[in-house]
Amino acid sequence: MKYWAQALVLGLSALTLNTANAHGAAKPQHGGVVQTANDVSFELVLLADGALIYLVDHDEPMPSVGIIGKLTVLNGTAKSEAELKAAGDNKLEARGIKIASGAKVVATLNNVEGKTVTVRFAIK
Repeated sequence: MKYWAQALVLGLSALTLNTANAHGAAKPQHGGVVQTANDVSFELVLLADGALIYLVDHDEPMPSVGIIGKLTVLNGTAKSEAELKAAGDNKLEARGIKIASGAKVVATLNNVEGKTVTVRFAIK
C-alpha cells in the first residue's frame, strides 16, 4: 500500500510540473506578419509603395541603428528587390516595391546582434 501511495503522489506531482516554454511566435503589434529568427521577432508591415520591418528582442523594441539589408519579393514569377534602411526606433524601411497577396518575401539583414539573418514571410 505504501508503494501505491508513493506512486500516486509521484504521478500527481508530474502533472503539476511547469515546463519551460519557448518564446513562440510573437503577436503582430502593427497589423503585419511576424516571423522569429535568432530569438528576434520581425514584423513585416505592408505599405502602398514598400514595407516596414519592426524588430523586437525578448518583448523589447530592438534599435534598428546600424542594421541594413535587402528585401526580396517574389510575386508569382516576378522578382523585385529594395534596400532596407533604419527608419528610427526599432524599424527598417524599404521603398519603391509592391507586395501583392500571395507573395513570398525574404529579408536579408546584416548586423542583427552582429550576425546576418534571413527572414522569410508569406503574404496571405
